[in-house]
Amino acid sequence: MKRVMCIPNYSEGRDLDVVEKIADCFRAKENIKLLDYQPDADHNRTVVEVIGEPKAVIDAVIESVKVATELIDMSKHKGAHPRMGAVDVVPFIPITETDTEECVEFAKEVGKAIGDMGIPVYLYEDAATKPERKNLAKVRKGQYEGFFDKIKEEEWKPDFGPQEMNEKSGATAVAARFHLVAFNVNLDTPNVEIADKIAKTVRHIGGGLRFVKAIGLSLEEKGQTQVSMNLVNFEKTAIYQALEMVKSEAKRYGVTVVNTELIGLLPLQALIDSAAYYMQIDGFSSEQVIETMLIGE
Repeated sequence: MKRVMCIPNYSEGRDLDVVEKIADCFRAKENIKLLDYQPDADHNRTVVEVIGEPKAVIDAVIESVKVATELIDMSKHKGAHPRMGAVDVVPFIPITETDTEECVEFAKEVGKAIGDMGIPVYLYEDAATKPERKNLAKVRKGQYEGFFDKIKEEEWKPDFGPQEMNEKSGATAVAARFHLVAFNVNLDTPNVEIADKIAKTVRHIGGGLRFVKAIGLSLEEKGQTQVSMNLVNFEKTAIYQALEMVKSEAKRYGVTVVNTELIGLLPLQALIDSAAYYMQIDGFSSEQVIETMLIGE
């Protein structure tokens, strides 16, 4: 059976009534399963993870966009996480009997549907129509506030929808990509400049780890800061490598790691790689995990 995963991100993490109405779009539907959804008040963002038959997933995502754009007003939105739209990103990931090329087509179908709602849409990662749009950070640069001018530039004409910013709903980025691991490291300092310096050192664009994107964020309610990371290929840059580099850089500033956060789901192999590293297990594999051997029995 063809299965695809989709991980749409919505710019609301504080009003739980709105979050639940968005999540309802994925509940009790045939051929689709709501795996997880996590609202984050500091980021003011909710990450939803669903898996299912492609058409069922596509239909549910489009339904959720209609709900989110009705209930979320970006002109009033504030949050720590970079964002440009009420439905900020919609990435598709191949799971079973699907491949990247098919996910590109799914992304285009959803992108066109969102564009027809009067919302500018940009395709990124493997669905990108231009090399400079492959990197989400470049697409989203300027965020919601800066897009009113950015979108008027010919090089930033949307792939779908009007070449005019939607004041209420902003703009949306849609993609096909490899499974991304969203991994955050919280630090025992309120000084966001330290977190930002560490993030710049760790991320690839700053000369750090090849498949890591990172930013420094303030967690005001906790009196802490955070190095928020996206590991875009955990097979080539493991979670433990990113964590160890953050720890090493933090020592330079007399800062320690309080804890870490995993946003959403991740492949078992990503955990096995880190367990093998920290426990120094030679040749550790998923076949040594009892639960994985029970699948299908």
